[in-house]
Amino acid sequence: MARRKAGDGSVRLRKDGRWEGRAVIGYDEKGLPKTKNVLAKTKTECIEKLNRLKEELGANAPKSKPGLTFGEWIDFWYQTYSKPHLRPSTAQEYESNIYKHIIPVLGKTPLTAVTTEGLQKFYTHLKTDGRITRRDQFGPGLSDKSVRECALCCKAALEQAVRDGLLRKNPAADCKLPPKKAKEIRTLTKAEIGRLLCQAKEEGFYEMFLLDLFTGLRRGELVGLRWEDLDFTTGELRVQRQIHPANGECVPKTAASVRTIVLPVSIIKLLEDTHKTTDSRWMFPSPVKEDSPRDPTACRKALSRILERAGCKYIPFHAIRHTFAELCLEGGMDIKTLSATLGHESVSTALNVYTHVNDSMREQAAAKIDRRVARGGDCDGGQPETGTDTADPAKSAEPPAFEPYKGKIRRRGTGCVSRIGDDLWEGRYSPRNPDGTRVNRTVYAHSEEECEGMLAEMIERVKEERKGSPTS
Repeated sequence: MARRKAGDGSVRLRKDGRWEGRAVIGYDEKGLPKTKNVLAKTKTECIEKLNRLKEELGANAPKSKPGLTFGEWIDFWYQTYSKPHLRPSTAQEYESNIYKHIIPVLGKTPLTAVTTEGLQKFYTHLKTDGRITRRDQFGPGLSDKSVRECALCCKAALEQAVRDGLLRKNPAADCKLPPKKAKEIRTLTKAEIGRLLCQAKEEGFYEMFLLDLFTGLRRGELVGLRWEDLDFTTGELRVQRQIHPANGECVPKTAASVRTIVLPVSIIKLLEDTHKTTDSRWMFPSPVKEDSPRDPTACRKALSRILERAGCKYIPFHAIRHTFAELCLEGGMDIKTLSATLGHESVSTALNVYTHVNDSMREQAAAKIDRRVARGGDCDGGQPETGTDTADPAKSAEPPAFEPYKGKIRRRGTGCVSRIGDDLWEGRYSPRNPDGTRVNRTVYAHSEEECEGMLAEMIERVKEERKGSPTS
């Protein structure tokens, strides 16, 4: 996609299907841009409207005032351009990066004085000594992921400054960032699942964690379930909302996350018994707030406590979702069904993130290879495994022993014989002429033995002919 030049404004597709164009029409007393937007049904129409808006402004468009700092600009960029389009949890991460890490260090730097070298030093500082809290636990530096997230905010803000005509070039474009590493996926073993559920029953979280292990719901989706979402007759569970830890907002994550999952009979019976003893519309109500679901953060802390008491390795709450996916793949579920069950917008997400291979899968694959290949390669005619149907005498008859074919090494100058049809064999002899060229001589027969005899006779004739030749 072609990039728009500095000062041309920005064009984007909104969630409602319309195209929005935005251009700078002036600057306030701080030097921050004032923008105006245009809306259209198509991108072409939107660009035309944006160009007309720029023509109306013409040379009278006011210029930015000097002295605008990077801290003022990135705050303006986040509040105006970025925050309205972010999910609450993502917005919380952006605010932590901008207001805790970026502005305290780079906030007073003039926007026009931000350089690639300065940003590179800032990223190095974050990596070596940028952690604010829990330094004793995790060390003085931020993780590679956190550094990359801060760099993403800087780069996006500066890119918008280029589009608004405040900068000629984005200084963050040439910065070198820590490598993006694949995150290690840790899931629960079957023994750990048993200990987890046993401890969860002791602490009143048995139904919650058992349901999550059977459905792979996100943490917010799990605590956002209401009894009206479950049809006890059909066993269909409708997932249609998610509680966000950031602000308690109760909306689905994406359109694909609204889905229906069919529960097994044992889980339905357990939830039915739980419903009789629960006086709340929420499936997992808060123990401290009336008519409210459990707090997602409290559930995360409860899982950590239960794992420690059950003698299990630590995993984040989302790893239960990975454990569910792993169990489904072990059970033979296809990737498309798994993706729909997990509520992904694309099958590629399940392929790239959730289809990790564990030791059990490797053992099963090795066992299948052993059954299909290794045993089939035994010299016993490929006898059926124990437990196959032997009622038919024809099937139960022991096949003859199989002798593998051992290739013959032909002597030089004896040609070659090959089968070219069901009952047709070809013998070929290609002697070298004095000038270095070769001429193919062939014979054909209906059996290998006949072809070998005909080839030997032909070779003798050719040798006799070559002896009597004047050039031999």
